[in-house]
Amino acid sequence: MGGHELNYVAKALADNWIAPAGPHLPAFEAELAEALTSPSGVAPHVVALNSGTAALHLALRLLNVGWGDEVVCPTFTFAATANPIIYQGATPVFVDSETETWNMDPALLREALADRARRGKRVRAIIVVHLYGMPARLPELLAVAEEFGVPVIEDAAEALGSTLHGRPLGTWAPLGILSFNGNKIITTSGGGALLTADRAAADRALYLATQAKDPAAPHYQHTEVGYNYRLSNVLAGVGRGQLETLDDRVKGRRTLFRKYSERLRLLDFLTVGPPEPTGFHSNRWLTTLLLDSGFAPDHSPELLRQHLETVNIESRALWKPLHQQPAYADAPTYGGAVADKLFAHGLCLPSGNGMKDADLDRVVTAIMRF
Repeated sequence: MGGHELNYVAKALADNWIAPAGPHLPAFEAELAEALTSPSGVAPHVVALNSGTAALHLALRLLNVGWGDEVVCPTFTFAATANPIIYQGATPVFVDSETETWNMDPALLREALADRARRGKRVRAIIVVHLYGMPARLPELLAVAEEFGVPVIEDAAEALGSTLHGRPLGTWAPLGILSFNGNKIITTSGGGALLTADRAAADRALYLATQAKDPAAPHYQHTEVGYNYRLSNVLAGVGRGQLETLDDRVKGRRTLFRKYSERLRLLDFLTVGPPEPTGFHSNRWLTTLLLDSGFAPDHSPELLRQHLETVNIESRALWKPLHQQPAYADAPTYGGAVADKLFAHGLCLPSGNGMKDADLDRVVTAIMRF
């Protein structure tokens, strides 16, 4: 915790603002907008919600994604990126990563969009994910999207505090989303946000997130189906306390990544990464490593994970590609070899801001011993 969360929560309790509405909610949105203001001074409109998944679902609703549509997204990501596509009755189309940032490959995106057009398919949206806090190649991806006339949603769930050429992630595309789940760089326990430069889009998202109640009626009137997606005032108070420490958290994660890189650099079969291209600034949400393709069967990432577990160190495999997931077995996929290799060779290391040098030493020693 950052230190001031309890003060904000105590204020909400003292003022009896326990319901979803309350003063912490607009204050949290305003503070997020300030934190995400571009170098040119443009701030996004922010709608705070109860999860990043809810934000992504509403973004698809705003783009009128529905039955018979297709939505392109990376295969190398968490299932929460693709699940809202299914909620809307649409079909996900998976695109592989490029090797430098591990994010969506612009060349494969062009190939996928051209092929879907030849097949007479209707691609309604593209979801670009900034994986592990590393910016995707947005200028190239947005150029391809514009070429085919398809709007982009930025999934910056893992990337609050990351920038590309100085501009905060989540604010490059017409719609962006954040997550404040318990494992993110800041948390509201559970929560998320929708970001947009369009005031009307933000107003509609808020309307849909509050059960689509018609505001003009003196009674509960519903012209269309909405959702119970609004963040609570109490949790917004937690978010305000967390957000005060965002810059320090990003610095801490980046320092931890650098220390891992320095301490493990002597292991020539292991890479801590990915590195940042010029102009890319990652929050280093998680430090990840790759074992090279020459590792012996008894030195696989899974066996390393099991070894770390024996000394009470938790690590995780990289995301299992969605084209390998049974839930999406029938989804069209373009490429896949890069994501397959990343999954087969990679591991996420302990990366929390609470880690001390002694904790880092213990992790590094255990890896060396293995």
